[in-house]
Amino acid sequence: MANTVPDISLNDGNTIPQLGFGVYQIEPRDTAEAVGRALEIGYRHIDTAQMYGNEAEVGEAVRASGLDRGEVFVTSKLNNGFHRPEDARRAFESTLSALKMDYVDLFLIHWPLPTRYDGDFVSTWKTLEEFQRDGRARSIGVSNFQVPHLERLAAEADVVPAVNQIEVHPYLTNEQVRAYGGEHNILTEAWSPIAQGRVLDDPTIVDVAEQVGRTPAQVVLRWHVQRGDIVFPKSTTPKRIEENFRIFDFTLDDTAMERISGLDRGEAGRTGPNPDEFDYIPA
Repeated sequence: MANTVPDISLNDGNTIPQLGFGVYQIEPRDTAEAVGRALEIGYRHIDTAQMYGNEAEVGEAVRASGLDRGEVFVTSKLNNGFHRPEDARRAFESTLSALKMDYVDLFLIHWPLPTRYDGDFVSTWKTLEEFQRDGRARSIGVSNFQVPHLERLAAEADVVPAVNQIEVHPYLTNEQVRAYGGEHNILTEAWSPIAQGRVLDDPTIVDVAEQVGRTPAQVVLRWHVQRGDIVFPKSTTPKRIEENFRIFDFTLDDTAMERISGLDRGEAGRTGPNPDEFDYIPA
């Protein structure tokens, strides 16, 4: 019971497991096995994307698990090359086809791309609203949106994103974007939760881990969940997949939480691109 993953309520009435399994940079040939192992351990939330190239293998693993479709929360994200409404509609149909599912639990705009498409991510968002209305996306959200991007959606669109999936870890706590989400009932999902491993050797993280008798990765993931964020670490190593799941049977005290939060380096701590500048479109 101590390792039961909490469900968190979204602003549309749906719920999402706070801990998920990410498949970013997992090769398609390895994805079904990794996801299958995660589902065996107890994960019920899988995070993929069109640009990851492994949606089909995620769907394969869910079907092979023997679990009912309704027991597994599946997220995917729109390819940067398909922001125009008609392109987005076709891309979304391709996602459902690849997964071999009638719906996804959550569909996101992967990047705002403010320097592309004449800066128009609002029409893209309104297209996602269509997917939610017809039931093929139970919830919709965004990824890598900064506060001005969210403010523009609030002014020009009808639906508030259920989540904003952004880079968050001890070296980039991203407090301004998280605070906006908190004020507007938009949950924060933290990608790169351990900064691609960079934080695991940090003396503060190591010291806290020694004090609580846990691994550095478990301590960082526990820091995330105690802050209320959704997190989905990825690994292809069975031992680490299981280790990352074992974070709900201990807690960090206020001092430990403050020490970890104090590692924030602001923009210098980013491991990924700045969303205000990122303009990558796959060939």
